[in-house]
Amino acid sequence: MKAVVTVMLKAGVLDPQGKAIGQALAHLGFAGVGEVRAGKVIELELAETDPVAAKNAAESMARKLLANTVIESFRVDLS
Repeated sequence: MKAVVTVMLKAGVLDPQGKAIGQALAHLGFAGVGEVRAGKVIELELAETDPVAAKNAAESMARKLLANTVIESFRVDLS
């Protein structure tokens, strides 16, 4: 089963990478782009076949390693 973990900075945490992307888009002529936030996506291929257990395992991995939960939030989606 595949788990996709999306990690983003929490609201209120400065995002210099997102700011740089936003500025670059403006310089390239893309008007109308508001705030840009950058994050990361991690795809995990899990041996687990039970969706509840797979989601719990991926959330545990995110809390322990994949996300810094002090400044980042995460979401786990299964496919």
